[in-house]
Parts: sequence; C-alpha cells; structure tokens
Amino acid sequence: MMVELGLIEGYYGTPWSWKAREQTIATLQKHGYTFYIYAPKADAFLRKRWREPHPVDTADALRALAARCKAMGVRFGVGLSPYELYRDFNAEAQAHLATKLAEFDSWGIDDLAILFDDMRGDLPNLAAMQADILHWVKARTPATRLIVCPSYYTDDPVLDRFFGKRPQNYLEDFGRRLDKSIEVFWTGEEVCSREYSPGHLVRVTEQLGRKPFLWDNYPVNDGQRMSQFLHVRAFTGRPASMAAHLSAHSVNPALQPSLSCIPALTLAESYRVGDAYEYGRAFDRAAQSLLGAEFAALIREDILFLQDVSLERLADKTKDRLRRRYGGIEHDAAREIVAWLDGAYKFEAEIA
Repeated sequence: MMVELGLIEGYYGTPWSWKAREQTIATLQKHGYTFYIYAPKADAFLRKRWREPHPVDTADALRALAARCKAMGVRFGVGLSPYELYRDFNAEAQAHLATKLAEFDSWGIDDLAILFDDMRGDLPNLAAMQADILHWVKARTPATRLIVCPSYYTDDPVLDRFFGKRPQNYLEDFGRRLDKSIEVFWTGEEVCSREYSPGHLVRVTEQLGRKPFLWDNYPVNDGQRMSQFLHVRAFTGRPASMAAHLSAHSVNPALQPSLSCIPALTLAESYRVGDAYEYGRAFDRAAQSLLGAEFAALIREDILFLQDVSLERLADKTKDRLRRRYGGIEHDAAREIVAWLDGAYKFEAEIA
C-alpha cells in the first residue's frame, strides 16, 4: 500500500541552493514524491521576522520554484513559524498574518503549514489558542491543504525540557478543537524516531482524532551532534503497513541535497514492495541509480566512516584518504562529501 510521499525542507543550518531544490524535487518526483514544502529554519522571514515581507529576490525564486513544481505535478507548499503568535493574537498580529498569507498566495502555494514547533508551550489554554489561529487562517488562505505542527509534536520528553512541560491532554484537546480537514504533523515517539509501529500510530490517531501527517526526521542531520554524520543509509523501521495509519509521509532531508536522495528513494521502494523490502539491496539500487555503479560502490565501502564514526573522531589520515577518493569525482554528491570532511556543515552552537 502506498502513501502520499513528499519532502519538507525543515532543517536548521545553511539552506540548499535554488538549483539544488529544483534538482532534488525533480529527482524524487520520478520516484513517487508528490509534494514539497519550503520551511528551512534559516529563513528568518518564515520565523522571527515573519511579519516582514520576503526580500524580492527570494520571493521571485519561490514563485519560480512553485511554477516548476506545478509543471512537474508536484504540490508546492510553505511552512510558516509565526513566533509565539498564540501569546497575543491581537488585531495588529492578525493584520500582519493576513499580509503574509497574501504574499504566499502570490507565489502560488498548494499547501500551507503553520508550525508551532520549537516555541514555548507551557501556557494555559495553548490548544484552544492555537486552534483558533488555525481556523482564522483556514478562512483566509486559498491553499487547498492546511497542516499544523503542534508545539508538542512527539512523545519525546526533550521538548518539555527545552520548551516547558506540555499541558495535560494537549494533543487530545487540540485534536478535538481543530477542524477535521486540518492535517497535523507528528514525528513519532522521538524527535528523530528510530522506527514507527502501527500500534503507536493508532494511539496517536485516537489522540488527534485524525491520522497523523508524518514528519520523518531522517535523513536530516542538522545540529551540533547530527551534523557530524552523513545519513545515507536506507530507511529502516518504517514498515509499509504503517501507510494505512498515515494521511501522508513527509521526509525532512539532510543538509546535503544530493546525498539525501539515496535514502529518500529507499523509502519509496519500501512502500512499493512491502514485506519484500531489503534495506541493503534498496540502498544499492538507489545509490546506483543516482550515482552510477562505481561511485555507489565507494560509498557502500565507506559507509562506516560516513555514517557511524563522527567527523571529529575520524583520523586525519582517513579524512585525507576520503578527500582523495571523492575529490576526483565530478558529481554533486561527491562534492557534498568533501565539503562535509572540510567542516562546511559544522554547527558552532547546539540548536534547541
């Protein structure tokens, strides 16, 4: 059984180039990915500066990307994080939000995501305030799909540590108050879930009063810890049977767009072949189709150093060997590996 697959660019760190976005969307579209949501955390005009219009050159690039997505038959969306809007949704805030929605409309969006993640959540009546905002947005956006990321989008207690203890029965209250047509993002039992089980998804469906719209934090590798690794291995822990318990499955990619396509292709294969899925062979097929047999074989040989040993623990001689090996390959994925070895994706401070 297939589920609607898509990409949500929701990572921290240096955003992809516009060329990389278009190439990645085109590559994944050929393998069954049908939506793309632009929401990089580094775009301040979607986050703390959301009340300001996007710079003209960025807006023009997004308008062009939306048109390209439409030509490919891919839904184009934007994720807005209106910073702590629910603390005071007054007339001035509403006017700013209406202006932002009109800006999105001018780009030609199909999907609109309102993201309340990574903000303080230990507030009274949080669910009610956020639901009211979503209903206000729903009445004013032409987007044909509205998705929300709740403040507590996972069972993981790490959110309570960073953003305050979640209100009692928050998910149940939010789901009960929210219009049934509005989708809800969920990352699973952890922020970066190792696996998903039908039992877990059934329980979350009961809490939300709807099937979750999965926000899958693999192969994302942002942050001080994860940026030390390249996530290129095939997807595991995502049985095809979970499709029956999801409204859609979105993938949050790595900082390296070309390398992200390897695991992304294996997820599509997992859903397509079901119980016949073998993650090792799926990796080989995906890597070979994207990189060619010789380049794919090199990554297979080095996967221990790329994904299991952190960059800071790699011996200098190993880094030098890897630089020589991949530095001579004319491919974006090879350039991403070399840039990673050179510390181009390193985070100076941890993210919340």
